[in-house]
Amino acid sequence: MPEKHAAPTEDRSSVRSLLRLWPYVRPVRTRLFTAAFIAVVASCLGLVFPLVLKWMVDGPVTDQDPGGVWLGALFLLLLGVVEAVLFGFRRWLVARPLAGVEAAMRADLYRHLQRLPVAFHDRWPSGQLLSRATTDLMLLRMFLAFPLTFLLVNTTTILAGFVILLLQDWSLGLVLMAPVVPLVIFCSLFETRYSLIARRAQDQVGDLTTVVEEGVLGIRIIKGFGRHRSQEQAFRELARRLRTTELGKARMLAGIWAVVMILPELAIGAALVLGTIQVADGGLSAGTLVAFLSTALALRWPVESMGFLLAMSQESATATERYFEVMDVPEEADPGPSAAPAGETIVLTKTPAGDGAGLRFEGVSFRYPDADADSPPVLARIDLHIRPGETMALVGATGSGKTTLTALVPRLHDVTSGRITLDGEDIALIPRPRLRELVSVAFEEPTLFSASVAENVLMGAADADEEALSRALDVAQAGFVRELPRGLRTEVGEQGLSLSGGQRQRLALARAVVGRPRFLVLDDPLSALDVHTEALVEAALRQVLRGTTALVVAHRPSTVMLADRVALISRGRITAVGTHQELLRSSEEYAWLMSGAEPGTAPGAVPGAGAQAVEETVR
Repeated sequence: MPEKHAAPTEDRSSVRSLLRLWPYVRPVRTRLFTAAFIAVVASCLGLVFPLVLKWMVDGPVTDQDPGGVWLGALFLLLLGVVEAVLFGFRRWLVARPLAGVEAAMRADLYRHLQRLPVAFHDRWPSGQLLSRATTDLMLLRMFLAFPLTFLLVNTTTILAGFVILLLQDWSLGLVLMAPVVPLVIFCSLFETRYSLIARRAQDQVGDLTTVVEEGVLGIRIIKGFGRHRSQEQAFRELARRLRTTELGKARMLAGIWAVVMILPELAIGAALVLGTIQVADGGLSAGTLVAFLSTALALRWPVESMGFLLAMSQESATATERYFEVMDVPEEADPGPSAAPAGETIVLTKTPAGDGAGLRFEGVSFRYPDADADSPPVLARIDLHIRPGETMALVGATGSGKTTLTALVPRLHDVTSGRITLDGEDIALIPRPRLRELVSVAFEEPTLFSASVAENVLMGAADADEEALSRALDVAQAGFVRELPRGLRTEVGEQGLSLSGGQRQRLALARAVVGRPRFLVLDDPLSALDVHTEALVEAALRQVLRGTTALVVAHRPSTVMLADRVALISRGRITAVGTHQELLRSSEEYAWLMSGAEPGTAPGAVPGAGAQAVEETVR
């Protein structure tokens, strides 16, 4: 992953990284250990074949005993069948539990992602998260199923094989062991270099996934502006980089394969020459030489596969690091009563009802977590009181901090300083589940999910009944859903793109009001509606707003008229609060914003013109 996306991690060896998988492996450890033991037994059975051949050559073959030859052949056949059955049984033992391990890790990752702060999702590309939940976890399942077991199996087989070789003839055994030291050194160097290139490749897969996802979700923009060639070029460039990295991996694998194959082959050739000379001199029986060479050949695959297994282990260690990079990010802090340490009680501070009831911002300042320490805050010393049952419109120029302020109420972000209270309770001390039952939100950019209309709306209140659902749809003037092919059970498709912008916005508004929340935060929820539909929605929404305390971001006079009072925010500060008429008379900036004057026209350039234009618009 590019450094700008990377989460800081401590340097650790591959073994230490892979050991972090133990909590997931522990529940199935019995099956895995049993499978590993069976694989070791099956592999070691292969070393019995040379001993049977030695007995056959030095016995029945030398004595010209056909019965003995057939007996030896039958024994070899039985050994082969037993070995095959054991390997098949090992495969059966690990298949189901390892699929469960992968599923558990994926479920934990998804659960964790839902609990991470919004700031985390602002920084991380979705493709990087998708690649961790798919490609990386698939690599880990494959590692647990094959390389992990066979690193143990092959190591045990090699050690047992060399013991047998030394017992048969120590001089030839030492010849075959000569490549061990250079192979260990080479594999150590390979492990260090391959881990770096494996990490680069997996990060580039995440970047490529991001481009593909953005290309699919933004297909309308790409087609609308004819940008398919530039998008294709960006994709080709990332694909080229990934191809170059993968070719680098292939070259490294080819190098280690060449070394781990050439050195043992040279040792076997030298042992064959020396063994033949000893047989010719009478110092070694033909059966012993056959058994020795058969054992050496049986050890070829365990030795040669070590490079491949080490490569997969490095990729798996990298996948583990990438997985825990996300899992190590702290979840949203929730110092509510449910999170209090044992024996300690958190007391919710509450101001007198007459003074603190409703929604209150007290000296609230906010700076994004990744902002420079010396940068000015997005919001500075916000003091605002929305009385119980009151609707407050929040008006300001683009970039003034309106949306950021509304995001602080449901704690999508936490305040940098100051506090926000709901009916006198500091929201920092209210457990998030309860807070989000009290506060309902609707954003300017509505997000719908690949689910039915009813499921999307009921995300605002899972326990709402049919009557509440119908009422919410009526408030949002979303009666069009009843004319869809399957009515409320109609699937709206990914991102709700099968619906128009106005239809999506109305469903998002219905989702916000379905649970009759005590506090309602609406971020310009009517911006995509036509004038006639907007008027109908506003008429119905007035009835809802009478029973709740609401903060509504507004850009148009018609939306402002829903509010009892208006707060003007400018450059992160509340500069004026009053009724619509009061601000029209007292604030040139407010009158200018409401007048819809040209962007290049400064507030107050035409005194009184802004207020007069707004009055005419409202009438």
